Amino acid sequence: MLTKRARSIATGAIAAVFVAAYIRGDAAPSTPEVRYPPEDAAALLAARKQKQLKTVDQFRVFYQFQFEDKLEQSGITFVNHVVDDAASNYQPAHYDHGNGIAVADVDGDGLYDIYFLSQVGGNELWRNLGGGKFKNITEEAGVGVPGRISVSAAFADIDNVGAPDLFVTTVRGGNVLFKNDGHGHFRDITREAGIEGAAHSSGAFFFDYDHDGLLDLLVCNVGRYTSDQKGAQGQYLALPDAFFGHQFFDRYEFPVLYRNLGHNRFRDVTAETGLKPVGWSGDATFTDLNGDGWPQVYFLNMQGANHFFENHQGKFSEQTGRYFPKTPWGAMGIKFFDYDNDGRLDLFLTDMHSDMMADASPEEEKNKAPHPLEEKMLMGPTSSFIFGNALYHNLGSGKFEEVSDRMGVENYWPWGPSIGDFNADGWDDIFIASSMNFPYRYGINSLLLNNRGQKFLDAEFLLGIEPRRGGRTHTPWFELDCSKVRPDAKKYYQDPCKGQTGKITVMAALGSRSAAVFDLDNDGDLDIVTNDFNSAPQVLVNNLSERRRIYWLKVKLIGTASNRDGLGAFVRVTSGDRTLTKYNDGKSGYLSQSSLPLYFGLGDGQKVDRVQVDWPSGRKQLITHDLRVNEVLQITETK
Repeated sequence: MLTKRARSIATGAIAAVFVAAYIRGDAAPSTPEVRYPPEDAAALLAARKQKQLKTVDQFRVFYQFQFEDKLEQSGITFVNHVVDDAASNYQPAHYDHGNGIAVADVDGDGLYDIYFLSQVGGNELWRNLGGGKFKNITEEAGVGVPGRISVSAAFADIDNVGAPDLFVTTVRGGNVLFKNDGHGHFRDITREAGIEGAAHSSGAFFFDYDHDGLLDLLVCNVGRYTSDQKGAQGQYLALPDAFFGHQFFDRYEFPVLYRNLGHNRFRDVTAETGLKPVGWSGDATFTDLNGDGWPQVYFLNMQGANHFFENHQGKFSEQTGRYFPKTPWGAMGIKFFDYDNDGRLDLFLTDMHSDMMADASPEEEKNKAPHPLEEKMLMGPTSSFIFGNALYHNLGSGKFEEVSDRMGVENYWPWGPSIGDFNADGWDDIFIASSMNFPYRYGINSLLLNNRGQKFLDAEFLLGIEPRRGGRTHTPWFELDCSKVRPDAKKYYQDPCKGQTGKITVMAALGSRSAAVFDLDNDGDLDIVTNDFNSAPQVLVNNLSERRRIYWLKVKLIGTASNRDGLGAFVRVTSGDRTLTKYNDGKSGYLSQSSLPLYFGLGDGQKVDRVQVDWPSGRKQLITHDLRVNEVLQITETK
């Protein structure tokens, strides 16, 4: 039998027919505001903060710094807008997965600009002016993609000329490839590039799978969760049983691998390379676990088993069981990183859909989700899955140990992880954009500080991530005419209308979907920018550099024989008796690939002894001279 939550999801679409009309509200509503659900989020957050404050004796790392949401000071006015099926016409479908956020220096001025994606109203590109200020340059840049439901973005230099190009995925609107002229002006080259795919596309990334020095493109497609009927906004309406679509093989849409042929041309090589994972893949990434220099691919499956493919010099074979015999059932976000500084890449996966199968109180959010689902829903035996986040500790020789509970990385309603050393101590921390929106309660974003590789400790309340600016927990979601709501409507339409007549504004919980981590104000510490669903973003500026003296190094790679971005390179920084390892994959958050320098916090290390780069070309490069802390080190691949 399905759980109460699963039954609710299965029948939620029925409610849509009972809603009359609504007005999307970003400004203060003129009608009475009614929260749904009506919980006292502020009181719950206050209690959680006090509980977290009592854990400070566990921290062996610096935590006395704060993030402050400086959205207003930044000048950013972007607001994410959602389709009707995620608002007044609420359907339990994959539209509610939201949008990514990507960062790159689009105009070559040394400052990193932000690209926000939205479902309705177009995307926006904001130029970094320095000092934490930004300017909207969407129109002049030509990357708005109006009239389509955008999902994800990836920045990368497809022709090795030194300017980040941009790829954008959409839901059935056709994906888009933009060529950058080097000055932040983009031209749509989708048709001439040969990548005009139109599906329920999701995450995408660039990597050089065949070692020819050109970046290839992999695009994830979820599966058919919409009908051919269009709504008032022109979007395809979600199927009533969209959440169960993974049970129907004829709805599957497989990922596509495009090989870069040069001269801005691509060719679909999916079949000939052996890539065909079975599942609803919202996102994926690449890595090099066996150290042979050939990038492997890990596909998430948001409702079923994940898939890991080894790369045999340009041909792929699935090897999931060899490395990861059990995977999260509802995987949504992914990142390979070395959490314990042993030089080996570990794997962190977030699991959203397992959390959708049962209600959990705030006190239960660090627990794994229960799993009383039928095998038909699971698409496999219960014993094959983890029902919650997973952290795979790399033991070497292709062996992994799942340590998520022991390491404290479980949370609730997680989307994508963003990894960064927020306190610059040499141990990478985790930010997880989390929570749901209408018709669910408020859920927190999680920030987990790495306690020197021994455990991750919850720190979002200590560091000012929660509560949000001004204690905000809700935002206007839609207008509801209570005089037109029928008695047999779903509770989330009936309940707000109790004691009300006429029109009301339904207030829903705020929630983030993706986040980018980078030093937006160039003060040496890492900041966080979120893309919140159906609301304005957060610009969370870190004051670490004001609280204490910090030491860090940023490494910007310029490939010559390798792709110019150096995607697929290992970088190892040695300071004293410690060596820090990072893999350049561009992943920063859910549904996103950014073009950013690699950031190494050095703790108390006041000098860098050596930097080693293992390039995708196979070349190894060692730098031991003229290494200075608190600078950007630009490394050009030697011939």
